[in-house]
Amino acid sequence: MINGILKKNFSIIITICLFLALFIIGSVTYKGFSNAQVFLNLLVDNAYLIIVAIGMTFVLISGGIDISVGSVVAFVCMFSADLLQKGWNPLGVMLLSLIIGTFGGYIMGYMIHHYGVQPFIATLAGQFLYRGICYVISTESISITDPTYSFIANYQIKLAPKMYISISVVIAALIVIIATVVLKYTKFGRNIYALGGNEQSASLMGLPVARIKIGVYALSGFCAALGGIVFSFYTLSGYGLQNIGLEMDAIASAVIGGTLLTGGVGTVIGSMFGVLIQGVIQTIIIFQGNLSSWWTKVAVAALLCLFVVLQRVLEARGQRIKQVNAPKKETVVSK
Repeated sequence: MINGILKKNFSIIITICLFLALFIIGSVTYKGFSNAQVFLNLLVDNAYLIIVAIGMTFVLISGGIDISVGSVVAFVCMFSADLLQKGWNPLGVMLLSLIIGTFGGYIMGYMIHHYGVQPFIATLAGQFLYRGICYVISTESISITDPTYSFIANYQIKLAPKMYISISVVIAALIVIIATVVLKYTKFGRNIYALGGNEQSASLMGLPVARIKIGVYALSGFCAALGGIVFSFYTLSGYGLQNIGLEMDAIASAVIGGTLLTGGVGTVIGSMFGVLIQGVIQTIIIFQGNLSSWWTKVAVAALLCLFVVLQRVLEARGQRIKQVNAPKKETVVSK
């Protein structure tokens, strides 16, 4: 039984072990790294990326890809900052941002399924659209001074003396829990895995492929918009150049967390730890003090290559085992 659990969750176990190893190395090497608040800061600083990576995980499991999410986050920050500066109600701004993000994902999913547009091309168009609208709104940075946003941004939830998390962490935790339940225990989640495993087979089984595929991209748009709202709490500003390359961070987090780029395999918890691995690498570089922050990208690129190769090896091994265990057909010799 234990061996079965280990085999089934091998990728996510490797990811969690890698995170723990990196955190232990940092704790041994740098004074103060083992402080509990350092770990909590990983969650505080990366709450928005966790949310975006969850949406990306759903898309990758379904066999697609969404490279518009970074631009959606930047757009939501610019859009929110502009409307708040004009005196809009903050709750109305948040709701409208979520609607626009979800509707944008829906449109991209509709194009992909009904018009046969490649996911990369459809979401690339979305990326250009959202990023372009940022510069239409303003070419300069816009500060957010709304009292509601400032309160949420600065509010600290005390866990213990000198230990706190932000409201953004609570939002990210709720999304992780909800997404895990949806993927593991709902019909929609099981259908996403089936679609990613083999779309043709899913269609022959009578699954609502169109609804699943469009729903997945709409969900990714929703998560990206929510990530943008959380990021606006983090920075209290909007700027068109924000989060360039964020989509690659989200994809890398999902892959490091055990999600297959070919679809059909992946977990939300794995993606969360993929984000935390990037965060702990960044923290180690900050504690080192004399290294460029770009070394984070180098380390993540190396890990990404390692996990992609590991996935291919495991996939090939699984295929060989299936072939060995497959029943052999008896040949009938006619006399």
